[in-house]
Amino acid sequence: MESTRRKLIDLLSRYPDEFVSGQVLSEQLNITRSAIWKHMKELEKDGYVIQSVPRKGYRILKNPDKLSANTIQWGLSTNWLGSRVIFEKTTDSTQVIAHHLGREGAQHGTVVVADEQVKGRGRLNRTWYSKKGDGIWMSLILRPEVEPQQAPQLTLLSAVAIVEALEEITDLAFYIKWPNDIYVHDHKIAGILTEMQAEQDQINYIVQGIGLNVNQNREDFNMISDNEPTSLKIETGMAWNRRPLIQVILQQIERLYERYLKEGFLPIKTMWEERAYRLGQPIMVSSKNQNWQGIFKGIDQDGALIVTDQKGRDHVLYSAEINWRSGGHE
Repeated sequence: MESTRRKLIDLLSRYPDEFVSGQVLSEQLNITRSAIWKHMKELEKDGYVIQSVPRKGYRILKNPDKLSANTIQWGLSTNWLGSRVIFEKTTDSTQVIAHHLGREGAQHGTVVVADEQVKGRGRLNRTWYSKKGDGIWMSLILRPEVEPQQAPQLTLLSAVAIVEALEEITDLAFYIKWPNDIYVHDHKIAGILTEMQAEQDQINYIVQGIGLNVNQNREDFNMISDNEPTSLKIETGMAWNRRPLIQVILQQIERLYERYLKEGFLPIKTMWEERAYRLGQPIMVSSKNQNWQGIFKGIDQDGALIVTDQKGRDHVLYSAEINWRSGGHE
């Protein structure tokens, strides 16, 4: 049923300024004209505005602004990522739902999306501001056939994919702050939280949470000081339809994921470093009860941070508190 409706949307979308007759749709989809009419009514429930004219046929006047599993999948040109979409209007956290689905055997590429999270969280259990309708809050279930120690590479991969997706639709420059944040104009706009269920030598599943600030206004962040957040609306001066944003992000993640499986991490590493926040700049490192200054040199093959100290020695850091610029920890 959903695949038929998805094909129907694809057919109508090919001719945005023309009517497509019921007969043509019936022949293309191998269903009756009465069934076509019923599908149109379901599409209207999801927010599509469809014009129907006798002896001419149907055409789409307006795509939906609202999110649902259906609207996310219609027009999504991926092979497997998003082949199953779970949508919740309000939930505690998409991560919680995705973990439950992962333990129950949900297929690789399942995506959980929420319009609102009331207990959204980021790295180190920090609260993630997830107001209804203002952002993209979603979690991906992945079952990669790689070693557990390679899992951090997938965070870096998705960061590159999100930056490429955002730069595809805006004229802004975005940067990746190690290990999991997306920045624009020195302000955080998105974050990634990757969690894994694994045995010693095998990943059972990975849940990757993505939070992207889209339509918040400046005053929405007045009570939040962490990372001085921003949104696409603040940076571009316009509101955004979240559905196509989700689609382009999923499409970019799938593309890079498949390249990663074929070519390994090196191409991803190169793309990540091209977009790295403050690469080559001095930073302050706090680790093992010591504070020291160094130069951010890049990342190594497993995604760890490489910092060169004042004596020219390289340090590979898997976890540390970093002061990326003067003013305190971020």
